[in-house]
Amino acid sequence: MTTNSTTDGQANQLRKNSLGVAAVTFLVVSAAAPLTAVAGGVPLSMLLGNGAGIPATFILVTVLLLLFAVGYVAMSRHVRNAGAFYAYTTRGLGGVAGGAAAIIAIVSYNCMQIGVFGLFGAATSGLLAGWGINLPWWVWCYVGIALVAVLGYRRVDISAKVLTVLVVLEYLVVLILDFAIIGQGGDSGLSLAPFTPAQFFQGSPAIGILFCFAAFIGFEATTIYSEEAKEPVRTVPRATYISVLLIGVFYMFTSWLMANGAGVDKLVGEIGGLADPTTFLFTLSDRYVGGWLTQLMSILFVTSLFAGVTAFHNGVARYMYVAGREGLLPAGVGVTHRQFQSPHVASVIQTIIAVAVITLFAVTGQDPVLNLFSWLTNVGTLGIIVLMAATSFAVVAFFSRNAGLEPNALKAWILPVVSGLAFLVVIFQIVINFGNLSGASGFLGWFLPSIVLIAAIVGAILAVGLKSRSNAAFEALGSARY
Repeated sequence: MTTNSTTDGQANQLRKNSLGVAAVTFLVVSAAAPLTAVAGGVPLSMLLGNGAGIPATFILVTVLLLLFAVGYVAMSRHVRNAGAFYAYTTRGLGGVAGGAAAIIAIVSYNCMQIGVFGLFGAATSGLLAGWGINLPWWVWCYVGIALVAVLGYRRVDISAKVLTVLVVLEYLVVLILDFAIIGQGGDSGLSLAPFTPAQFFQGSPAIGILFCFAAFIGFEATTIYSEEAKEPVRTVPRATYISVLLIGVFYMFTSWLMANGAGVDKLVGEIGGLADPTTFLFTLSDRYVGGWLTQLMSILFVTSLFAGVTAFHNGVARYMYVAGREGLLPAGVGVTHRQFQSPHVASVIQTIIAVAVITLFAVTGQDPVLNLFSWLTNVGTLGIIVLMAATSFAVVAFFSRNAGLEPNALKAWILPVVSGLAFLVVIFQIVINFGNLSGASGFLGWFLPSIVLIAAIVGAILAVGLKSRSNAAFEALGSARY
């Protein structure tokens, strides 16, 4: 079939040398959707978590993710594979664990993308209703899915260029508000109290930490693009560290100014008094800048969500492509487009899944934010942190067997063990607090987080099945692609 080949005669490969450091960075930062996190996640983390202590919480989470990144990028120099978490887990912990990681990744990133589509549909419907265009939320979901499908089917560098523009605009509008708050001295003078232990430990720090982790989801996708990056040995590590620092410093700085904008002592009460806590950033914009910025921010909130779903779509498509290419899924999934060298079959499958799930939630009358967005993104967050924990321990196992590849013990096992244990604590906290985080109760309160476990079991079964069919293919799972 012609779909299995590329224009340069190389069979079934992603487009090499198409992404530099900036392109990879913006692809993954857009998945973290900075404006979405600041407008939606930060106010909720303050209300349900530890209030004005969120800026300090972001520092803690940033440091932990930097520790994780040390081992992560050390392994990326030796295992270059678009399967990322799956590939690392496989090369470190074996094929069965790798199969589990592959399906967890596919399910988790699907949940993130489709869940964010729910918020995208609701936000777009609300924005355009103010302009006299009244259509249900699911209509805008379908429009968004169609646009993302086109970008996902074509060359990845086109997606990168679109996302770069959107992400830069997101940062600019929030920074305008940030510096307006600084210029006016906040509510009652700028205070460093949000960085004190007293503020950090107020309320529920555990829930605050979980929200802060969720705000970073997407940064880890740098290695997904390793087969398409220019000079991946340098590009992937640089993009990873830049992404963590860029996202972390931005969130810390902005959340600190949001707390000061309302007043550290008034913050939780003001957010709690709003009919919708996610309007908090916009009320600050009205107060410190004016309606013009609020309107622009409302538009960019929608484009931020679009950037996020586009980035997650690219990630899911590559995980599915790799799983097909390496035999865990049907071989027809693991092919690239003749012209674009994109994982087009996986992209189409992902589009069909998104349409099906959106339709299910629309037909059953579920709320796009309280149900679709909240339920699925929390499942996705749990799954991705499980993958981070598995990867941390896989790094230790990989370098223990290949000691000559990384003589630095700090990179090879000390920091990966520390980050892995920390992720296990976070996983435990998510599971026991899942109802409070997602709003799910009863049967859904335990079934939704168990989806990650079900995905792991399915993946392990697929890996065992592959081994029974072809031990050579099983042994080659997660191999580096150069």
